[in-house]
Amino acid sequence: MPLSEHERRQLEQIEQGLRAGDPRFAGAVRAADPRVHYRRRVIAAALGFLAGVGLLLAGVVINVILISVAGFVVMLACALWAVTSYRRMIGRTPAKDSGSASKRRAAKGRRAGTQAKPGLMERLEERWRRRAQPPDGG
Repeated sequence: MPLSEHERRQLEQIEQGLRAGDPRFAGAVRAADPRVHYRRRVIAAALGFLAGVGLLLAGVVINVILISVAGFVVMLACALWAVTSYRRMIGRTPAKDSGSASKRRAAKGRRAGTQAKPGLMERLEERWRRRAQPPDGG
């Protein structure tokens, strides 16, 4: 629930008083903000990604496949780390239970009076069933 304008002004006044009264404590509290840590993780992941690119290129230049593969794995891991940290930094966390999200979407579609679109697996299963059936028209 968002803060009202009055509550927001009160919070800003308290923060200003805290910064003026004890700057060390205010700095420690600001550093405890999770966004700061996630930003650092995104930066570290970007540097790791660049290191992976360097390994990949070094492996290609000296013609050692193992180093190239290691560079690609480092790039992949750092990209995943950066994306998850960025999502957490901006407040969008990935759904922990993807099944419940699809159930909510399907229930929402039924409530609106429209059928929910079938997922990938349902479409593939339907195609498989149609493949096994003989053609009707001919």
